[in-house]
Amino acid sequence: MTLDRTIARVTDRIRARSETSRGAYLERLGKAAAAGPARAHLSCGNQAHAYAAMGVDKAALAAARAPNLGIVTAYNDMLSAHQPYEAYPELIRAAARRVGATAQVAGGVPAMCDGVTQGQPGMELSLFSRDVIALAAAVALSHNTFDAALFLGVCDKIVPGLVIAAASFGHIPAVFVPAGPMASGLPNDEKSKVRNAFAAGEVGREVLMAAEMASYHGPGTCTFYGTANTNQMLMEFMGLHLPGASFVHPGSPLRAALTEAAVERAARITALGNDFRPVGELLDERAFVNGLVGLMATGGSTNLVLHLPAMARAAGIALDLQDFADVSDVVPLMAKVYPNGLADVNHFHAAGGLGYMIGQLLDAGLLHPDARTVAGDGLSHYRQDPKLADGKLVWQDGAAETLNDRILRPVAAPFAASGGLKQLTGNLGRGVIKVSAVAPERQVIEAPARIFHAQDAVKAAFKAGEFTSDVVVVVRFQGPQANGMPELHSLTPILSVLQDRGLRVALVTDGRMSGASGKVPAAIHVSPEAACGGPLARLRDGDIVRLDAPAGTLSVLGAEDFATRSPVVADLSENGHGMGRDLFDAFRRNVGPATEGAGVVV
Repeated sequence: MTLDRTIARVTDRIRARSETSRGAYLERLGKAAAAGPARAHLSCGNQAHAYAAMGVDKAALAAARAPNLGIVTAYNDMLSAHQPYEAYPELIRAAARRVGATAQVAGGVPAMCDGVTQGQPGMELSLFSRDVIALAAAVALSHNTFDAALFLGVCDKIVPGLVIAAASFGHIPAVFVPAGPMASGLPNDEKSKVRNAFAAGEVGREVLMAAEMASYHGPGTCTFYGTANTNQMLMEFMGLHLPGASFVHPGSPLRAALTEAAVERAARITALGNDFRPVGELLDERAFVNGLVGLMATGGSTNLVLHLPAMARAAGIALDLQDFADVSDVVPLMAKVYPNGLADVNHFHAAGGLGYMIGQLLDAGLLHPDARTVAGDGLSHYRQDPKLADGKLVWQDGAAETLNDRILRPVAAPFAASGGLKQLTGNLGRGVIKVSAVAPERQVIEAPARIFHAQDAVKAAFKAGEFTSDVVVVVRFQGPQANGMPELHSLTPILSVLQDRGLRVALVTDGRMSGASGKVPAAIHVSPEAACGGPLARLRDGDIVRLDAPAGTLSVLGAEDFATRSPVVADLSENGHGMGRDLFDAFRRNVGPATEGAGVVV
């Protein structure tokens, strides 16, 4: 199939825009790779320190003939998605020995749970944790004793941070190793109803707690299609997972077999073998465009609009919001997974999952078929599904037809003709909106603005009964420079209640929304942010704001003096202390704009 003209045009535009930065990046990689396996350049004393605790592997490590795999792990017990990683290092070391390799835990990286910190001060560290993860992974790999790296991470900022680090060490191969989703619990729509009922004062905290615990109930990734599961999709579309690895349950025989296969594959693609695949070469413009296509086809998390540009920049690739918008225009929405529908990722996987979707998109010319991946040359490897046959892992052709068209549809008969994200521009700046879960009749909202500088103030106004008519809730000074750009997901039940009462309501903010949000129209990531004098800082209560998702506009109407108003300056001192926020002052002062990924280290 010929590559779609828009996909080809966007790819060519990215390639041209990135020519200088990508060329310099590849030159650095080439020099590092040409120096040969890293351990050959370490002194005997260096190596003795590295191998002292490695027991039965010491002789193989000292001989320096076997590939040595560095494990970078985001294990902790705070994230259900990461708890299974506790047992991975021993499994990986054993699998490495079976294929004549060695493996060491190079280091751990922090991994915070946004579900725990939603609506709390700790959420103000969330986005910056991505950069900390990249830095921590770089420290782990700086020992320079590794021929390839295995990255153990799943959730929101963890995978993007690990990809940034992998790109920084792009002269060695990297394989990303998932842990899989938890089994389905209380359906997400039922949980949402309880949340809304609690916000409306109709049920008590005991009912809410019971619903939440029935939904988030065991090891594995949360089953809604938020940022964590969008990350997993992305790793397959970009060729950094083994095919079909994303949505296999923790603790299952197939999950163990896939982890062992990832170890074997990592050992085979080092410079010591004959299929050398340094990850920096794989992370080219084709890989990132394929990631954009996957994001749109699945209706993925808006957080990836921040993460993908930062990840790309680490590999010398420059992405722009226009690239997201143009890809979204031509890629159909093929999946309905909560919050875009009632199904969860387990239902999606059972309906044919990523293998079916990638096959459909390849046949339609909407993906780069020649992208290089950890599995081999060409994305066609990812049309296949892993199975256990007589106890051995094999890959078989994936579903040729959707197994449930209420969840997963073909390119020719999608849920919507275009993807789930729209760029917004206008006199209020640039931002994005996720429309895949927003009803068509709510995609245009024009109403008076109500201005807030904190999400708690919105909650207080709701409790006081102050929202009685159509409103655009503007929550400003929530950008990366102001307070680290926290997610405002805890506002979702409130705004949903107002919408259910028949009001026309929208959110406009320079902050973020969770990947689980979506039924209320929300213009997010608005840039320039209010803290640096952006247009949101000139809005006043009562200004008429129009959010028009189909037209891609975000504007204040009728305010003839808008451009000449002095921007409001907020007191942000409360954002600088407590919960570790004082330690991140340098991040807030040096972070880039949301349109470029809100990065500090890239």
